[in-house]
Amino acid sequence: MRLELRGITKRFPGVVANDHVDLVVEEGEIHALLGENGAGKTTLMNILYGLYRADEGEVLLDGRPVRFEGPGDAIAAGLGMVHQHFMLIPVFTVTENIILGDEITTGRLGFLDLRRARRKVEELSRRFGLEVPPDALVEELPVGVQQRVEILKALYREARVLILDEPTAVLTPQEIEDLFDVMRQLKASGRSIIFITHKLKEVLAVADRITVLRRGRVVGTTTPGETTEEELASMMVGRAVRLVVEKPPARPGEPVLEVEGLVVRDDRDQVAVDGVSFAVRAGEIVCVAGVQGNGQTELVEARTVLRPPEAGTVRVLGRDATGWTPRRVLRSGVGHVPEDRQKDGLIVTFTIADNLVLNTYDLPPFARWIVRDEEAVLRAAEERARAFDIRTPSVQLPVSTLSGGNQQKVIVAREFSREVRLLVASQPTRGLDVGSVEYIHRRLVEQRDRGVAVLIVSSELDEVLALADRVAVMYRGRIVDVLPAERATKERVGLLMAGARLEEAAAGG
Repeated sequence: MRLELRGITKRFPGVVANDHVDLVVEEGEIHALLGENGAGKTTLMNILYGLYRADEGEVLLDGRPVRFEGPGDAIAAGLGMVHQHFMLIPVFTVTENIILGDEITTGRLGFLDLRRARRKVEELSRRFGLEVPPDALVEELPVGVQQRVEILKALYREARVLILDEPTAVLTPQEIEDLFDVMRQLKASGRSIIFITHKLKEVLAVADRITVLRRGRVVGTTTPGETTEEELASMMVGRAVRLVVEKPPARPGEPVLEVEGLVVRDDRDQVAVDGVSFAVRAGEIVCVAGVQGNGQTELVEARTVLRPPEAGTVRVLGRDATGWTPRRVLRSGVGHVPEDRQKDGLIVTFTIADNLVLNTYDLPPFARWIVRDEEAVLRAAEERARAFDIRTPSVQLPVSTLSGGNQQKVIVAREFSREVRLLVASQPTRGLDVGSVEYIHRRLVEQRDRGVAVLIVSSELDEVLALADRVAVMYRGRIVDVLPAERATKERVGLLMAGARLEEAAAGG
C-alpha cells in the first residue's frame, strides 16, 4: 500500500502544528520521521490515524483520496498505530488484548471463541517472528514483549501501514535490536512502517528513507547512505549540534548523598532494592545503569521519600534524611527530575507558569507572606521558557497542551533554575530531541562543575557513558559494581546490566 500526504496543514490556537506537509511512504518501506519536540510529528500521525482532522490537505492510499472520521476508519483502511504509551489492559491476557473490539465468536448467540482466537494469535506470532505467550497476563510481561502485543494487535486487524511512535523509548538495547528484526520482517512482507523517533543512530540503522520536520514544515528527505548523524541533527535543529559531551575531569569533594543498606519494596510488596550502599560526592556525576525494572525506580523514590524504605539510611549533607517529608527534602537543597513526568513531575491541569514554580510558589520573589505575586510568576515563567526552549504560544496555557518532550523541559527548567546541592535526575532526557539532549547534558555538567552532587538514573547506555564520572550498575535490586569512567566500557557495563559475573564483565572490558 502506497501512502501519500499532500499539503497537510493543522492549526491550533496560537500555533501552526503542520504547515503544508508532504510525505510519501512507499509499499514495503521503513520511513523515519524525525523532528524536534513540537515539530509536528505526532500531530501529523494523529491526522493520518483519524484522531485529528486536517484544516487543509489530503491523504491518499494507492492514489485514492481517503477521509477518516476516526481511528475505526483508519484501521478499516489498513492503518495501524502503536502509541508510545501502550494501550493495553494489564489484567487481560495477550490474546484478549489482541482481539479486543474485533472478537472471534461462535454460534448464533455469539459466544467468544478464545480457542480459535488463540490459534490465530499463535499463527501471526510465528509468521512475523513476534514470539509472545498467548495466555500470559499483560501485566506480567516485560516492556519489549508488551510492545510486540501492540504490533500484533495491528497485524490482527490486517494493517498494511504501521505507525510506530517512539517505539524504542523504554526498550533495552537487546529489545531494540529485536524490534528492528521485526520491522525488517514486516518490510519484507510488503508492509510499510512510519518510524517516529529522536534517536539518530536508530534511524541510520533501520530506515530506508528519512523525512525531517522542523517547526511544522518538511525541511528535507534523505536516505541513510546520503547523510550522517551530524547532518540530521543540523536539519532537525537548524544549527550545528555537538553530539559528544565535552567535560573537564571531575574534582569531587565531600559526600553529599550517602546511602547505606537500603531496602525498598515495590508496589507488589517484593524487595526491589536489596541492601544498596553508595555515595555521591560534591562535584561528580554518578550514573546508575541497568535494564528497566531492576530497582532503579524504587531507589530514586526512596531517595526522594516518595516511597518509604524498609531498612537502611539515607544521609544528605551529613544529616539523616531517611524520614524527611518531600517538602523538607526539596527545601534542603535537593532537585528532582522524576522518571514519570506526568505522575510525579507535573500537575497537568495547571498552567505552564504554575508548574514552573511548583516547589517555590510560596517563596520570594513569587510570594510575600500569603500573597502571591502573579507578575513575578509570569516573568520567571517566560524567562525560563525562553532559556529552556519550551515551545508554547503562552505560558498561561495548561501544561497538558505541550508535547511530552516540552513537558520534560518544564520540569528540567524548574529544577535547574534554583540553587541545589544535590540533583537527582531519573531518565532526564527521555523523549527529548537531539538539540534538547545536548542542552540538558551541558547543564548537567555545569551543575557538577559548580560543586553540585549529581545522581542520574538512565536506561540510555550512551548517555551513561557520556556523562558519568562513576557508573553504578544495578541488577535485580543490587549494585553489582561501581566503575570509574575510564573502566566503564560499553561492553563491560552491558554485561553487568545483563547479570554477567564480575569476572566475565572484566574480560568484556
